[in-house]
Amino acid sequence: MIPWLPPNPAVFPPVDAALTAADGANGLLAAGGDLSPERILAAYRRGIFPWFSVGDPILWWSPDPRMVLHPDAFKISRSLARTLRNAPYEVRLDTAFDQVVAACSAMPRAGQNGTWILPEMRAAYGRLHRLGYAHSVETWRDGQLVGGLYGIALGQVFFGESMFSTARDASKIALAHLCLYLRRRDFGIIDCQMETAHLASLGARPIPRRQFLDRLQQLIPPSKDETPAPWPADGILNAFRNGTPVTP
Repeated sequence: MIPWLPPNPAVFPPVDAALTAADGANGLLAAGGDLSPERILAAYRRGIFPWFSVGDPILWWSPDPRMVLHPDAFKISRSLARTLRNAPYEVRLDTAFDQVVAACSAMPRAGQNGTWILPEMRAAYGRLHRLGYAHSVETWRDGQLVGGLYGIALGQVFFGESMFSTARDASKIALAHLCLYLRRRDFGIIDCQMETAHLASLGARPIPRRQFLDRLQQLIPPSKDETPAPWPADGILNAFRNGTPVTP
């Protein structure tokens, strides 16, 4: 059995109490609560995130190990390097957040038949976007949104939520530019949540949950010192075609 969360949005069970892979639900910690900004931000600070499907209560997770990507460890293949240098695309920040989330919701996670980005999740992250915590990185071609990703920034940590692509390499273009943007701002890690072969091929690697939590304490300031804000729309516009080296 897992605990039901109390009304206080800042209270969670210790993550060491989460179920394990041997239980068939690696990281399942608690159920219930709500998707208020206060509760979601309190969860991320503790290495916890919401993830549930239609018909489920809100479920909260903290898997062990945790998949992370260091911004300077993103792997650029030869074909992606060519695309970054030569393909006709634009990369923008925070100009189409709701569109990115909607597009991600139409693409199930590996091994799932339906989406986990339910309407209530879309609404919750939309609120966080308007508060300056949630951000989107968007790949555009010929005026059309063809790929992107979204997540939450706290301190020097970016918590990646989901990505989508309707054109070749479009989501990888967004991720490459995100890594560049975060490197320039001294971000320490990108949280990728669950371990997958696809994420590993891009340079992400699993680390023990305890090590992940230690990094969060180092990289995220107390909530009273947070200064969330929108990211500049042109902060990384076409960076790899404007003089930034590409190393495959």
